[in-house]
Amino acid sequence: MNADLLDRARAGDGDAFRALTEPHRRELQLHCYRMLGSLQDAEDAVQDTLLAAWQGIGAFQGRSSLRTWLYRVATNRCLNVRRAASRRPQPAWPVPGVEPIEPSRLGEVTWLEPYPDALLEGIPNQPPGPEARYEATEAISLAFIAALQELPARQRAVLILRDVLGFHADEVAESLDATVESVTSALKRARAAVGGRLVHDERDTTPKARTRDEADLVTRLTQAYENGDVDALVALLTDDVVVAMPPVPLEYHGLALAHRFHTEVSFRGGRTYRLIATRANGQPAFGAYVCDPAGGPSHAMGLLVFTVAGDRISAITRFDTILLPFFGLPRVLPA
Repeated sequence: MNADLLDRARAGDGDAFRALTEPHRRELQLHCYRMLGSLQDAEDAVQDTLLAAWQGIGAFQGRSSLRTWLYRVATNRCLNVRRAASRRPQPAWPVPGVEPIEPSRLGEVTWLEPYPDALLEGIPNQPPGPEARYEATEAISLAFIAALQELPARQRAVLILRDVLGFHADEVAESLDATVESVTSALKRARAAVGGRLVHDERDTTPKARTRDEADLVTRLTQAYENGDVDALVALLTDDVVVAMPPVPLEYHGLALAHRFHTEVSFRGGRTYRLIATRANGQPAFGAYVCDPAGGPSHAMGLLVFTVAGDRISAITRFDTILLPFFGLPRVLPA
């Protein structure tokens, strides 16, 4: 930490404060995303964190690193956001004029958004602490983020700070104004809950660097959407595939329901799509645009994220079009 910058920031120098905090902004945003499951909420929480840090920098004594202190501020801001988020209204079915088919179940995580891989590239290569248990790639997967959202908020904070970031128990206890014993107890319960939520089998769905097999899969996937070919799409799916569309809680499990859902909803009336590739949470993702049979502009249907398991797709998750700008994607494609 630059002592001169810190002294100037404490004296009210905004430029010095920004020089101190800007290198941590992206990683704080990712931390807030893990806490909240929402990119939009995470961005708001980071802004709130930096404002609170600016207002409190004069009282920062330097007993911990500035980074640790910023994580403490961000964590507590996120805990406040979670209390407000619990009052969100239930979202409506997003396909007007079409009745939803009966789901396999109602998903428990009703507020989840994807995270653009492009934002991960701006995070400094800060190795996690020695007590971290999760690899960085696993800790950004949609399955892991969804599992986190099912935890009570303080358990979630403890798990992220300890097992993802590798902070020591005493640092976490100080951040949460708790005892080391309570942090240890919360961590034990959180590990058990997340371990039960994540299904570990012979398929490895941890996001990886792009491979030739994934490129081939993406090519076949794109062709299926462009041709409106439900059978070709279903041929790329695992037997236990899950189709979901948060924040709408409906989930469809297995090939039969996936086939029916895409026949009656996604590709109804002979719809075809143009897909614009991007990446989210370490996995292939696309802006999906409904083609106009008359050759006019293509309008966005949503953002699709595909969880890859080997040479197949184990989950298709559709997100609302409101998220497209975060991925640099338009709402409409010209003819």
